[in-house]
Amino acid sequence: MQKRLLAPAALGRSATYRKAFPYGACTVLKAWYNVRMKIVVIDGQGGKIGRIIVEQILSEALPCELFVIGTNAVATEQMLKGGATNAATGENPVVVLSRDADFIIGPIGIVLADSMLGEITPVIAHAVSASHAHKILIPINKCVTISGVQDLPMKEYIKLAVDKLKESL
Repeated sequence: MQKRLLAPAALGRSATYRKAFPYGACTVLKAWYNVRMKIVVIDGQGGKIGRIIVEQILSEALPCELFVIGTNAVATEQMLKGGATNAATGENPVVVLSRDADFIIGPIGIVLADSMLGEITPVIAHAVSASHAHKILIPINKCVTISGVQDLPMKEYIKLAVDKLKESL
């Protein structure tokens, strides 16, 4: 017998619910009870984007628990140099930390299977895209072109992403 997947409305996620809690009820309750939000930064390749994100989040002194995940050791090392203290490398940490993250930040490739020269596996892409976390994705116009997105320097995109995070916390 084949399992049936339920639509979001059947799970209690009606349009009214989504309007009342755009970032999810859990995020609203955490903010209400002054619990630190769990932010996961994911990056691959050389880790430069992840490092800049980490540096900006730490410079803002946001009330959060920051976790970084590199798809390779070089990316993880770069994010650690940016000041992160909780770090991991590989596919399984993405799966585990995405389950209960409040925010996931990274380049847009983290939701596209086989992107970043194959570093993003289908398992990673699924874990990130299926997560209930609010995703803040940075557009990288190398292999994917997103229409309607301004052509800005990378640091400006990252600043906009961190500003969005700041206003959401």
